[in-house]
Amino acid sequence: MYIVTGGAGFIGSAMVWKLNQMGIDDILVVDNLSTSEKWNNLVGLRYEDYLHRDQFLKLILEGEDAFDTDAVIHMGACSATTELDADFLMENNYRYTQYVCRHCLNHDARFINASSAATYGNGEFGFNDDHEGIDRLRPLNMYGYSKQLFDIWAKQGEILDKIVCLKFFNVYGPNEFHKDDMRSVICKAHKQILETGKLKLFKSYREEYPHGGQKRDFVYIKDCVNIMAWFLENPDTNGIFNIGTGTARTWNDLANSVFAAMDREPNLEYIEMPESIRDKYQYFTEANMDKLTKAGCDVVMTSLEDGAADYVRNYLDKDNSYLMSR
Repeated sequence: MYIVTGGAGFIGSAMVWKLNQMGIDDILVVDNLSTSEKWNNLVGLRYEDYLHRDQFLKLILEGEDAFDTDAVIHMGACSATTELDADFLMENNYRYTQYVCRHCLNHDARFINASSAATYGNGEFGFNDDHEGIDRLRPLNMYGYSKQLFDIWAKQGEILDKIVCLKFFNVYGPNEFHKDDMRSVICKAHKQILETGKLKLFKSYREEYPHGGQKRDFVYIKDCVNIMAWFLENPDTNGIFNIGTGTARTWNDLANSVFAAMDREPNLEYIEMPESIRDKYQYFTEANMDKLTKAGCDVVMTSLEDGAADYVRNYLDKDNSYLMSR
């Protein structure tokens, strides 16, 4: 059995889809559906059972066995970079991950955990996934800090040679529609262009970056799950790894890719960035992918242009935001 926490969420449900593609449907989905629309991500997927995240935690804290588990793919977390409840993030992102990790180690199950590129902060120390430098990183928000704390805990506990922590950069693609304001800009852009014919991007407040010239490493969801599948097939490869393309692209590049995928001429408007996020805004992120390449991972990353075209034309344009067709 494979357990996917956050299995109804963006990356989690995409991983269930990938497991299904691999012929695996003995899957336990763990999540908190509540009143959100993310249950839609599960429609059409094959899995054995579903457990609420609190019930799952209760079972493992009570010493239940590992459900004959081969691996736990731990994507469950609050991923909102604007979340202000620090106590909630400490319990939900940091402490919960400790409990699940210990359970896997105690039952000899593979543990693949979602860390985040948000741990890199403003990038002053670079974007190298060598775990020796994680202590000095300074995240810009509480979400990033909650992820960094687990990375540090794993390093201090000397277990990074037994688990996998993946630092996801700017992930986009199908199955993110339920994320509301945390959806990718590609998803938001498609809707905005359809409704208004133009796309609004934040102005830059640093001279070295023109408006729309801020850079991020945009990575397609299908590449992310292909890499996680590779880690399942290579259980001796462990540690902290970046998940990105290795190439930073501008927001203008992203916008042009969406307009091209929609067969429209670019029409951009630059707007003021809310003051509440100006001091915490990342102007540049770029995953150093050397470590993953040296580990032997042969997944070929999708370009921004090709990823946007696939997402727009095969999903968003068809009013289908899910990897599984209805």
